[in-house]
Formats: sequence, C-alpha cells, structure tokens
Amino acid sequence: APPRASNGSREGAAGTWLRTQLAPGEVITAQSGAFERDPQESSTTDEELSRAGSPGSRGGSSSSTTPDYGEKRLPQALIIGVKKGGTRALLEAIRAHPDVRAVGTEPHFFDRNYEKGLEWYRNVMPKTLEGQITMEKTPSYFVTNEAPRRIHSMAKDTKLIVVVRNPVTRAISDYTQTLSKKPEIPTFEVLAFKNRTLGLIDASWSAIRIGIYALHLENWLQYFPLSQILFVSGERLITDPAGEMAKVQDFLGLKRIVTEKHFYFNKTKGFPCLKKPEDSSAPRCLGKSKGRTHPKIDPDVIHRLRKFYKPFNVMFYQMTGQDFQWEQEESD
Repeated sequence: APPRASNGSREGAAGTWLRTQLAPGEVITAQSGAFERDPQESSTTDEELSRAGSPGSRGGSSSSTTPDYGEKRLPQALIIGVKKGGTRALLEAIRAHPDVRAVGTEPHFFDRNYEKGLEWYRNVMPKTLEGQITMEKTPSYFVTNEAPRRIHSMAKDTKLIVVVRNPVTRAISDYTQTLSKKPEIPTFEVLAFKNRTLGLIDASWSAIRIGIYALHLENWLQYFPLSQILFVSGERLITDPAGEMAKVQDFLGLKRIVTEKHFYFNKTKGFPCLKKPEDSSAPRCLGKSKGRTHPKIDPDVIHRLRKFYKPFNVMFYQMTGQDFQWEQEESD
C-alpha cells in the first residue's frame, strides 16, 4: 500500500505521483473560471436553504412525512462525494428509510457557507426523533481541502459516505452536465489535454481532477479512520441497488428496510427508479438531468485517460481495500 501522508504533510503518495506525470518543469495551471467552478448538481441558493430551515418547512423532509415535533440536530452522517457518481440516487434511496431524515438540497456548509456557523447549519436540517439519523449530501466536500478538518471539528465520529464511479465515465458525465448548461464550451478533447500532441492530460480541470480519488482520500485519512468511511460503487448502485443499499444501512447501523422491493429498473432511463412498496403509484425516477446521453468522445482520448487514471485507481484500491474493477470493466 502507498505511504499515507503524515498529519503535517500536505502531499502524500498520490500527490507525488501526480507531479511525476507532468513534463519536466511543467506546472499545473488552472483552467478558465468558467470550467473550474462548474456548479455542483442541484447547487443550493441561500433562499432555498432558508426555506428548508424555516419553522414548519418540509423542505428537508424525507419521502415519508416529517413530523412537526422532534428537534433539529447536526448530521451524524454525510454523503461527501463524488459529483456525478450517483450521490442523488443514494440520497433518495436512503431517505426511503423511516429512521433517516435528510436535507433534499445541498447545504454546501463545509465548503461555501462555513462562516455562517453551526447554528445556521443545524437550522437547515429537518427535525428528527430520538433514534433517527440526520443526513445531508454535498458532493463537493470530497474535493474540498478544508472539509475533513471542519467536519472533524464538528464531530469526530461523523460517518462519511463516498459514491465512486469509473473516473473516465465520471469525467465525461461531468462534462456532459456542463455542456447542457453552456453549449458554447470547447469540446471534451480540448479541455482534457494541456498538450494533445504530447498526450499531457490537464489534471487541473475539475472534471479530470475529481476522479483522482487517491489524491483526495489522503486528505480525509489525516482526520478519519477508514472504518468511518463507506465507499459505494456507482456502477453497482445501478446494477444492484438493493445490494449496495444493504451495505449503506449496515454502515449506518440501521435495520435493512430498503430492499429490492423498493426498486424498479427503468429501461428507458437505463437506471433503477425508487418506489414505495406499499404504494400502487408509479415509481419515482430521478429527474431529466440524470441519465443524459454522453457526447461521442475520440477513442484515443478515452485510451489516454484510462492510462492516466490507472495508477491512481490501483492506489485507491490499495488504500480502501476494495477493488472496483474499473480496468476490467474497460477491457470488457
């Protein structure tokens, strides 16, 4: 296994490896702000958050009705990433559990709203009863340097969930989302390379950098043990949602209530939809922003990206003790 970064170190094995991938004397430069600060999916406005946290509001309610009694608590579990990995699907599925209450919007507290304080954060949360778990999801936390320290200072026993997906597919999905909002942006091929002729990948572009999971995980392991982090496969969340949800419920210390009877595979969308087993109503699917058709990408670019990510993937498997089989999936 690669050496872990010490608490005083800002760069571990993944960071060292990333530097060795660059040409001699080359420095990672940020892309233009338009691409680097691509908004998170369902980014939340202050107005939405104030509505979610207002008295009597059901903005943070679960799929079942949130009672008006109970009290607002800081979350005991967080879905911290990754963007375009399947975090929304996971959140909607776990909200079907009667012992979970979660915010529907992304609070972005530990990256954008930290200066507002913990009371503001608590007020955004839904009311819970004794024994219920309060949760929220903000995928950008995983790649925010300050997030691990800030979450640790809130509660060092916080449980963390990371949904990961083949980084090449994730990058293309990320680009596809941006393209739907900004049709005028350059092609994926243009943004992915610093120098196409030399095959130098631009690791500063957020769509590429998010997928270097080992690099970001090193930062979290300085504050949290692996036993407090659950890694969910975005691929298996589609092919076997009940199996992945069993792991999530076990990790959270919950009874396995969300099972295969909660899911229905929608062939048109290409992913499972959630249904309440006691209802006869139509299954509830994720919105039109999910399951977008990806643009066709030059196979050579895909090949170069796979080659770029492979050592980081192997390092990530070693760090987590889990093999997500992304290389095998690509060869298939």
